[in-house]
Amino acid sequence: MADIRRFSTALRDHAREKLERLGHADIVIGIPSYLCDDSIRHVVKTISNGLEKYYPDARALIIISDGGSTDDTRDVARSYEGKSFNIDKIVTVYRGLPGKGSALRAVFEAAAFLKPQAVAVFDSDLISISPQWVKNLIDPVMDGYDFVAPDYLRYKFDATITNTITYNLTCSLYGLRIRQPIGGDFGLSLGLIKYYLSQDGVWETDVTRFGIDIWMTASAIVGGFKICQAKLGVKIHGRKDPSQDLGPMYRQVVGTIFQLMEMHEGYWKNISGLKDVPILGDYPAEEPPAFEINQDELIEYFQMGFWNFNGIWQQQLEEKDLALIKALAHDGAKETFHLPIETWVRTVYRYANAFHSTPRQRMKLLNTMIPLYYARVASLVNELKDMDCNQAEDFFDEQALCFGAMKDYLLQVWK
Repeated sequence: MADIRRFSTALRDHAREKLERLGHADIVIGIPSYLCDDSIRHVVKTISNGLEKYYPDARALIIISDGGSTDDTRDVARSYEGKSFNIDKIVTVYRGLPGKGSALRAVFEAAAFLKPQAVAVFDSDLISISPQWVKNLIDPVMDGYDFVAPDYLRYKFDATITNTITYNLTCSLYGLRIRQPIGGDFGLSLGLIKYYLSQDGVWETDVTRFGIDIWMTASAIVGGFKICQAKLGVKIHGRKDPSQDLGPMYRQVVGTIFQLMEMHEGYWKNISGLKDVPILGDYPAEEPPAFEINQDELIEYFQMGFWNFNGIWQQQLEEKDLALIKALAHDGAKETFHLPIETWVRTVYRYANAFHSTPRQRMKLLNTMIPLYYARVASLVNELKDMDCNQAEDFFDEQALCFGAMKDYLLQVWK
């Protein structure tokens, strides 16, 4: 196996030289990018408009931290020139393992050098971003918050990893109701960024890929930083159908959550109850667009997983849950397909413990969990079928409460 090359910095020389010429900025905006030449101009332009509108006197830097795109992403990002002389721009390819985490490491290092009053990061594939998003993430940091999580209006079948695992575990483990712990768009204080950069050993792990968002959220909580949420409205981006291959993202996000459970075991074991986190601002008057997901493919993937991983599931799951899953795999009628939330909670908690107990086979173990996640999503298609978005939100809140109510089960199985 090839050794992982370690970099002392994610910034390349040309980027560092420009930072040295700038010397200081009041606001730093980071955009991690990869193969997004069809959306990056819109994102850069909208952020520039937001800075010009709400912070006309502030010296600002927009840094596009790219993963080596082979399309025209960097050229398109460079081509947009705003009207304000107060806004500078750096387009660079980061150094380090490929992934969003390495891209953000470069942004954090730039911010640590420029010492801004506030930092925000935005996904590069956003379609619904507006200038107001810049203000809604930056203003709370200016007012003393360290971590500003996004609060979106999302369609009920969007963000399935969030709605089945990350929101629920954030509530249950850390006792804070943060609706979008892997939302992608955040406001950050300089103090929190320095704290992130001081955490040794994370930049050569899956945190550098899709795990960065949940790592940022959990680290802000455990580090005792001041946290709020900002209403951003509808999020429309390069959406993936959950029936398509979300395997790499699932492994990296859920694997990071489970690793954080080990890291912060002394913290979450002592947390009980659920506290609300301030939500600032108002939603625009809009509704998220509806879309369909392929329930047939979700069920087919689950059934295939049963035949491949049944032996492993016998070792990992409770007997009553395995019997229910076996019945679903043999029946598979989508109109009545239902995986109860209690079964799902026990499954997640038992896999968290198995991950904790199996250090050498962790990613292989997570592969066997993915068909069960697909089964839970297929079940949600039926459970949410007649609900509007507000009713679906109430439903997801109830799910989170169920994870919290069954936390004693986790404490019992955790070895």
